[in-house]
Amino acid sequence: MTGRALMVQGASSSAGKSLLVAGLCRCFARRGLRVAPFKAQNMSNNAAVCPDGAEIGRAQAVQAMAAGAPLCADLNPVLIKPEADARAQVIVMGKPFMTLGAVQYPDYKQTLWGYVTGALDRLLAEYELVIIEGAGSPVELNLKQNDIVNMAVARYAQAAVLLVGDIDRGGIFAQLLGTLWLLEPEERQLVRGLVINKFRGDLSLFSDGVRLLQEKSGLPVLGVVPYLHDLQVAEEDAVVLETGQASFVSRQPGEVDLAVIHLPRISNFDDFDPFYSDPGVRVRYVHSLRELGRPDAIILPGAKSTTADLEWLRSSGLAEGVVQFAGQGGAVVGICGGYQMLGTALYDPQLVEARQSAAPALGLLPVETVFDLEKATYQARAKITVDFGWMAELNGMEIEGYEIHMGRSSSANAWLEIVQRNNQMVHVADGATSLDGRVWGCYLHGLFANARLRHAWLTSLGWRGGATASVLPDMQTSFDRLADALEAALDMAELEKILWES
Repeated sequence: MTGRALMVQGASSSAGKSLLVAGLCRCFARRGLRVAPFKAQNMSNNAAVCPDGAEIGRAQAVQAMAAGAPLCADLNPVLIKPEADARAQVIVMGKPFMTLGAVQYPDYKQTLWGYVTGALDRLLAEYELVIIEGAGSPVELNLKQNDIVNMAVARYAQAAVLLVGDIDRGGIFAQLLGTLWLLEPEERQLVRGLVINKFRGDLSLFSDGVRLLQEKSGLPVLGVVPYLHDLQVAEEDAVVLETGQASFVSRQPGEVDLAVIHLPRISNFDDFDPFYSDPGVRVRYVHSLRELGRPDAIILPGAKSTTADLEWLRSSGLAEGVVQFAGQGGAVVGICGGYQMLGTALYDPQLVEARQSAAPALGLLPVETVFDLEKATYQARAKITVDFGWMAELNGMEIEGYEIHMGRSSSANAWLEIVQRNNQMVHVADGATSLDGRVWGCYLHGLFANARLRHAWLTSLGWRGGATASVLPDMQTSFDRLADALEAALDMAELEKILWES
């Protein structure tokens, strides 16, 4: 190992570790260093696809983009994708490893630890600086013996650790000082500084807080990072949706209202982030039929377990609501698992996803899906191939996205042709649409990032923002804005000293 390692650990989940790692990657990359992110184990259904088809956490892909590093499985050797409350698909080095119950997972610690250390060794040999993200809290005492992501990684890499607390949720002193108190002495020695995250208001009001934290911890507070808004950087997982937008905000005149069904195992919901840049568009995540209301369109997003989430859709009454809405001429869209739900039937002869070999779907599109053991993970380019409905003006246009799905779907009404997968030329029909174009779906994640497609669909819903439509912020601009904010908030000179003089 030749590179240096800096690790960002949180005093709790959702302390902002992922965003801070992305920002620090950008800060040091702008200083001319070869930088890469790393997270040993990530639990999230938000995933990304590497050029070779390997699957990693969405957060590590974003961090790599901020660092200017190519995507590869080494950045996130273990990805856990929950399928139920106590069962998950485990992705190892970008490929499905097995599906495990929570009680089984610790049995594979040593096997997984070998992949973690191997990946980290390769990154440290290639890059000058590896910025490592922890998971949750490093002092979940009942879980520490099987830890392969927090202090176990810090000790292995002898990383300088920054401990981050979320002041927005309150209890910042208990968060940080309590965490330090619960660490073992050799672990505490690795913690080199504290960071206060998500601060709102006048910074001078917390000057005594900084002093008290430094006195009681014996560590420097490297900075107080403000609450950063509208960065257009993808969230790590769906936790943010639990405290996200209220579903009963009054609708503004002329506003297009999009209702995204918040499935229990929702995945890759950043598909819909581009809509936030469009004036006059509201995106709501709804959990119940009561919340659904009368939107301009309903979107069924990706799901880690299509069959189970379809069962939930029925038990909640939302399935009937979606079908009735479509029957009354409403616009309905399905992406990936949501696309599978819109079809006529789901077949699972090998019981990959479900306990039954067949189940009826919503019947809104002429699509049949058969699940099999092989998982499709591709970076993809597709061409629009229909000349009716709102898609007519887009006929022949190519769009980019990515595929992550179990199962294969067949339809006579495909509106896309996949022409490239992982840089290989292909000819694969994808998606389906109703004859009036009101109901449609496909496997391609990321398609709404294409402004022309997004705005054409919104216009078909009555949107009149085309003349004033904003352009999605360039991702690199968002990274620079994030890095600027961190460099203004953090004592970068002290951080450099911690890194290079230790």
